[in-house]
Amino acid sequence: MEAQSSSRIGLTTTQAPFIEEARAAGDLYIHQPYELYSEENHTAWNRLYARMHDRWEKYANEHFLRGIESLCFNPDRVPKLEDVNGFLNPLTGFRAKAVSGYVPAFTFFDCLRNREFPTTITIRSAEKLDYLPEPDIFHDIAGHVPMHTDKAFADALVRFGDCAHRAAEIAASSGRDEQSLHRLSSIIRAMARFFWFTIEFGLMKSSNSDGLKVYGSGLLSSYGEIEHAIESAEVQRYPIQLEWVINQHFEIDTYQPILFYVESFDHLFELVTELESWMMNGRLNNVALGEPVVNEADLKSFLEAGV
Repeated sequence: MEAQSSSRIGLTTTQAPFIEEARAAGDLYIHQPYELYSEENHTAWNRLYARMHDRWEKYANEHFLRGIESLCFNPDRVPKLEDVNGFLNPLTGFRAKAVSGYVPAFTFFDCLRNREFPTTITIRSAEKLDYLPEPDIFHDIAGHVPMHTDKAFADALVRFGDCAHRAAEIAASSGRDEQSLHRLSSIIRAMARFFWFTIEFGLMKSSNSDGLKVYGSGLLSSYGEIEHAIESAEVQRYPIQLEWVINQHFEIDTYQPILFYVESFDHLFELVTELESWMMNGRLNNVALGEPVVNEADLKSFLEAGV
C-alpha cells in the first residue's frame, strides 16, 4: 500500500517519500527507482523539454546541440540514467550518478574528478515549471549532461576536481585556527563563484561569428533566462577575467545581471589551471565577502577529505 502511495506521488521535488527515506538513512548515493515516476512527472519533463527546443536551437552553443542529439532523449518521458550513461560514457567517460540531495562541495568536485556527475532524480511539479531554487533532473540531465559529451568541456570539469584536491591538500597542511579556516573559506568561495559564472551561467563566443552562445546549465535549463542572457540590454556581458569572477558575488533567485564569456573550452581548461595557480600563490586567500556563504558542511568536506 505504501509503495502504491509513493507511486502516485511520484518523484516530485517538493514531495518524494523515496528521497525523504534515503536522506533519513544517510544515503547520499542512491539508485533511480524509475517505476516511482508518476504521469505528472513525465508530463513535467515533456513540457519542459518541448518549450526549450526552439530556444536551444537559437541560443545554445553548438557543443550542447550535438550533445542533445548524441544522448537521444525521449521528449515524452523522464530519462533513465542507465540509458543516458549508455550514450554518454563511451564519449567522454562521464556518467550521471544519482544522489538524494545536497552534495557537499569537496564531494561534488571529487565526483567530477572521477568523471561522475551527481544527479538529482526528482523533477519539479508540472504546475511550477519556471523557477526552482534547487536542482532537479531536468536541470541536471537536460542542462548539464549534454555538455559532458564534449571532450574539452569534460576535461575542464575533471581539471576542476583536481583543483579541489589541491585546496584539500592546503587544508590538510594547515591548522584549524581562525586564519586557516578563513583562508579555506575564501578559496571555496572563489571556486564556487568560478563554477557559477562558467559551468552554470557561462557564455561562449560562437565559432560562426554570430555573437555569443550559452553553455552554462543554469541558462540552458531556464526558458526565460536563456533568452534574457543573450538579448536583454540589462545584462552586462564581459570577456572573462579571473580577478573579476572570483570577487563577484551572485544571487540564485534572480536573473543574472552580469555574465562572462570564454573563447572556447580549451580556454576554460586554461582558466581552471590558472585558478589553481592563484590558489597555490595565495591569491584566493582573501576574495571579496558576500555570496555564496560557505556553510559548515562544505568547509567540513574539505577539512575531512583525507587527501
